[in-house]
Amino acid sequence: MMELDRFSQWLGIRVLDIDDGYSKIEMTVRAEMITGFGISHGGITFSLADSAFAFACNSSGKITVALDVSISFPNPVREGDVIVAEAKRVNNTRKTGLYLVEVKNQAGQLVALFKGTCFKTEKDLR
Repeated sequence: MMELDRFSQWLGIRVLDIDDGYSKIEMTVRAEMITGFGISHGGITFSLADSAFAFACNSSGKITVALDVSISFPNPVREGDVIVAEAKRVNNTRKTGLYLVEVKNQAGQLVALFKGTCFKTEKDLR
């Protein structure tokens, strides 16, 4: 999936681990990702969490898409931070899955909490 995900490649995402209903990825926040307030744009952190969600959801090999997502940003992200997103499936039905994604910085501080519900199709990923 990462081979075809040009957006995740552009972000500089590195895949650390993928298992059934689970993924762990990381990226380094670059200068062009910083707002006029000196912190990372929320869309950058959201995108990392969303990619972790997508990798975990699609780990079964079937195309799975987001139905609903939400995110909270308890702490800011700064240039040079290495942020890690860890997605875990917390509920699974025949057609949907519920995932929580924690995003932490290199100090282990929580910088985002993402919740996502996905819809499972019958189509193979490849």
